[in-house]
Amino acid sequence: MSLDNQQKNKEHYDQLYGGYNIKNILHWINHLDSFLDSATTTETSWFAMYKNDFRNKIRGKKVLEMGCGDCTNAAVMAALGAEVYANDIADSSGRIIKALNEAYDFRYPITFISGDFLNNDLPSKNFDYVVGKAFLHHLEIPLEEKFLQETARLLKADGEARFFEPAVNSKFLDEIRWHIPVGNRPSKFQKGAFKKWKDNDPHPNRSFSSNHFETAGKKVFKEVEIYPVGTLERFGRLYKWGERKNRFKQWALKAEQKIPSGLNRSLSRAQLIVYRTPIQ
Repeated sequence: MSLDNQQKNKEHYDQLYGGYNIKNILHWINHLDSFLDSATTTETSWFAMYKNDFRNKIRGKKVLEMGCGDCTNAAVMAALGAEVYANDIADSSGRIIKALNEAYDFRYPITFISGDFLNNDLPSKNFDYVVGKAFLHHLEIPLEEKFLQETARLLKADGEARFFEPAVNSKFLDEIRWHIPVGNRPSKFQKGAFKKWKDNDPHPNRSFSSNHFETAGKKVFKEVEIYPVGTLERFGRLYKWGERKNRFKQWALKAEQKIPSGLNRSLSRAQLIVYRTPIQ
């Protein structure tokens, strides 16, 4: 991440999370089982990140989250009994963590690590898990390499890194995506508006392909697994918010796992990247 892009990220997320109300997070962690039962069966990021019984495996484990953002996942992991360390470049994330620790009796209060993570003073081989939800794609590739090296340094020998990231394995589908307006992102057909949006976008231009994340991971880890997500679930956008949409997404996230792996990977819109066994 260049200094310009780093500052752009900091300003963007400080503004995004400034004044964030923790009321919703407290409601979710006070109704933890029902929240996770819903989120992990209807939402791609929660479905992927909590795959393979992650919610039970982390109890009593030391977990580091890179790019904790609004701190929802950090709070959920801490409420599940994990000893959570959370980092973000945005100072506002630290204020959210402070408010959460004051409002909820976690087994282990969440520890916030502020600023540039590469300058942390954490000891090596100290964490059972390192996680990031939609974090790596904010990094320019040379900086991503440094973060993965730091991830390998911090993990225990039998530890595991999990990153949920967008997947772009089809240039054709990606080009279609840019021409469909979503949220505050205009269509590429609107050249002026799209350029203005792109100039303010904190995400760098880089690869999000599964092949990239495999190649990058194999430089510092012996084991790499990629789980594609969202091939069918993406069509949930055709439904209005409500029970029908949730039922479709529940069906889609299960059904797409039966699609042949190569096809599923090429059409998925997201992915869980799992790294194990750091190369010493």
